[in-house]
Amino acid sequence: MNESDDTQAEATVPTSRMLAWVKNSAAYRLSRKMMTEHELSTAIARKARQKFEVISEAQIKALSLAAVEFGRQMRALDDQSYAEVRVRSSTAAGKSRRIIARKLAEKGVDRQIIADALEDTDDFRAALVFARKRAFGPFRRVELDEKRKAKEFSAFARNGFSFEFGTRIMNMSFEEAEELLAELPLG
Repeated sequence: MNESDDTQAEATVPTSRMLAWVKNSAAYRLSRKMMTEHELSTAIARKARQKFEVISEAQIKALSLAAVEFGRQMRALDDQSYAEVRVRSSTAAGKSRRIIARKLAEKGVDRQIIADALEDTDDFRAALVFARKRAFGPFRRVELDEKRKAKEFSAFARNGFSFEFGTRIMNMSFEEAEELLAELPLG
């Protein structure tokens, strides 16, 4: 084995300095916000390329994997918990199942985890919350005309809610909507 073979072998294994950095970096990132495994892996890979002048793709991959494993060991990285928390908060904020699923998929959460987290989500309640936030339907403060009606239905559709939910909400009284919001479960 010659010297160039040694250099090639070394380039696939992260140095002890790199491994120490990845633990510190992962701990810092996870202490600041909840992340998915994919988000942490991507952030570590991006930052490793910036931080270390001489680093191979194999070392970057190894550092990303080490960061994810470290996050799991510290119990600070769990895609299932992440998805459940995001679903609850997004539903309470008036986001539809479709929008929530797309956002979680963009963050690298597995499809089965997304499906499990969305299982008990009430899209109708989320649509009601959305209507209240946007002052649509029974929460409207201005007179309804055709232009306004089209705008409200379009907003429901763009935000992933069905025409049926939009129609049902648009035809509700304020009292009925408030009563439903009070009695329907959050997620």
